[in-house]
Amino acid sequence: MALLYIFILALVQGITEFLPVSSSGHLVLVHSVFDPAEAGDAAWSSHMVLDIGVHIGTLLSVLLYFRNDVRMMLGGMVNAARGKTDHDGVRLVSYVLLASIPVIVAGFALHLLQPSWILKVEVVAWMTIIFGVVLWLSDRTVNASKTLADMNLKDSIIIGLSQTLALIPGTSRSGITMSAARFLGYSRAESAHFSLLLAMVAIGGAGTLGMYEVYKQGIFVVGFDFLIAIGISFISGLIAISLMMKWLERSTFTAFVIYRLILGAALLVYVYGFY
Repeated sequence: MALLYIFILALVQGITEFLPVSSSGHLVLVHSVFDPAEAGDAAWSSHMVLDIGVHIGTLLSVLLYFRNDVRMMLGGMVNAARGKTDHDGVRLVSYVLLASIPVIVAGFALHLLQPSWILKVEVVAWMTIIFGVVLWLSDRTVNASKTLADMNLKDSIIIGLSQTLALIPGTSRSGITMSAARFLGYSRAESAHFSLLLAMVAIGGAGTLGMYEVYKQGIFVVGFDFLIAIGISFISGLIAISLMMKWLERSTFTAFVIYRLILGAALLVYVYGFY
């Protein structure tokens, strides 16, 4: 497979996975551009191995960036197993896992149904615009200064339910969970923080399901292309997380909203041929 294709796919995944711009939507577009014959109805099973590789890379990047949180959650799981529930790690891992249940159930159902329409470029275009507007509206929330220390059962469930919408390419898992957290009163940085913790479970679950699927089909081969995809997405993902977290400490989601609106409009022109 062309090295340029792998490089762009991994770079796009690494940059967009954690930004509120929809990584799945961008991957659909990359596949469509580089191999249009595989786009649309025939695309569900195509390029699965490479997609798994780039997701593994971004999973490693978020695990490394939030290694202190990961360590605390692992400690919380150990304490919970020992019956010690009065621990910050227990609380955090409980909310992360609880918020992840809806998308796991919905993702499994979607995997069984495999609706081909969901990978169409026009779906990506409309979802990019619609949920870009939702992100902008959430950014207008006033007095949003709650932190993860304020997280509760209700908030985690609401954020978790919102995450299921991200199964539609163009919605953005990061974008919709950050929007939900903002509407609930969390600061931009803390909204992103919880969203990225949820990404660990979401990416890990999607990758595991994908690996099982390609294993059944007998097409899973760990080759040089696969390793390159992991490495590039890991490095670009780590850089993207770091820059976004610093950005949200002092700025708004406006830049991401503008990008989504421009991208969505450009895709609509491409799909429907407006001129």
